[in-house]
Amino acid sequence: MHIRLSLGRTVRACAITVVLAWPAASTAADFNWKKFQGKTVTFLANNNPVSQALLTYKDEFEKLTGMTLKVDGYQEQQMRQRLVTVMNARSDEVDVFMTLPSREGQQFAASGWYGDLTGMAKNEVAPDYDAPGLSQALLKAATFDGKLTSMPMNLEGPVLYYRTDLLKKCGVDKPATIKDVQAAAAKLKACDASVSPFVSRGLKPAVAYTFSNLLHNIGGSYIANGKSNLCSAKGKEALETYSGLLRDFGPPGVVSYSFYQISALYRSGRAAMAFESSNELRTVMEGGERLKDTGIVPFPAGEAGTVPTAIGWGMAVSAYSKQPDPAWYFVQWATSPEIQKKLALQGIAAPRPAAANDAEFRKWLDEQPVRKEWQAALNVLAEKGSSEVGYPIIANPESREFIGQAVQDLILKQKPIDQACADADKGLDALIAQK
Repeated sequence: MHIRLSLGRTVRACAITVVLAWPAASTAADFNWKKFQGKTVTFLANNNPVSQALLTYKDEFEKLTGMTLKVDGYQEQQMRQRLVTVMNARSDEVDVFMTLPSREGQQFAASGWYGDLTGMAKNEVAPDYDAPGLSQALLKAATFDGKLTSMPMNLEGPVLYYRTDLLKKCGVDKPATIKDVQAAAAKLKACDASVSPFVSRGLKPAVAYTFSNLLHNIGGSYIANGKSNLCSAKGKEALETYSGLLRDFGPPGVVSYSFYQISALYRSGRAAMAFESSNELRTVMEGGERLKDTGIVPFPAGEAGTVPTAIGWGMAVSAYSKQPDPAWYFVQWATSPEIQKKLALQGIAAPRPAAANDAEFRKWLDEQPVRKEWQAALNVLAEKGSSEVGYPIIANPESREFIGQAVQDLILKQKPIDQACADADKGLDALIAQK
């Protein structure tokens, strides 16, 4: 498996030497899940499909450990705001939180917000945890200055969901290239005005997740010679292509769309193509209406081929938690083989390569063709994926705002392409110079 890490490095997962020397199962024979019975662990959760699926097993954790799990859940932007408030106050109100190493990993590590899991992962491990079975690339992506900062919850990336029935009705072939997507959207618009031909993220801080995939497929890069590269020929092509798809073929108000709105629109039958996270399979298929009429593929190729985005959420222990050991027990349970197998059966791809070979999981895939297509797309993400979402700098979260602003300027026709990319590059160069 290849995953290009956020610092621009491409690695082979099986060849990585992770900083941890995982203990043999025999050394963990005295592990006791009830060790912290009576404790309460507070979990700051992003209300996305990963945490929603995980928390359906909350009672199992509490029964296994005798601990109480207090969940503090918010939509993603609100969760981040809450986390910043808690961390800036050095408060112990949160013990465990969800994190995206590809987004905030460098920044949070530099701020000292992550607890160091290295020692706990060596010395307090259940016999069946199988740490070596986790994606070594994702573990590496969560390691900063020799400190393991989070454990991977899932593997994900944006994929193209499309309505097979509408494509057939309108005489449209499954898109194989980015140009095919544009042509398909135009044909679908002329054929059926009751649906949005294409939808993806237009919300400013959310745009980079999907835009990065398109940029890399086209052959663009965020930085060249130490400077922001959005005004390069490939950068402008990516900006114009992405914004054009949303402006000409997206729903009204698309500049406020993130995964919540996209999944709801597609699930309700009001979008023909949706470029959104693989995690959204669970949400998109709720109610079963889309089970029989949906196809899934990695986002179609550009001049550079297929370079999908591949990242994963992680579970981190707060550096300010007064009970890091009980918190680690929750992290360990939530990222265990047993729980990740259960989540996989809800459409949350496990960050454990062996999970795809599980007999029960294979049976689940075989029940619906769309599930097999989802897994095939995930295999491509795992093999060819890049974790570069936004700029590979400490100020990555801020970089996403500039990318999103440039896209919104073009969707709303507030600036021509040369001004939109130049304004973005100016702000991004200042972020890059911060080091």
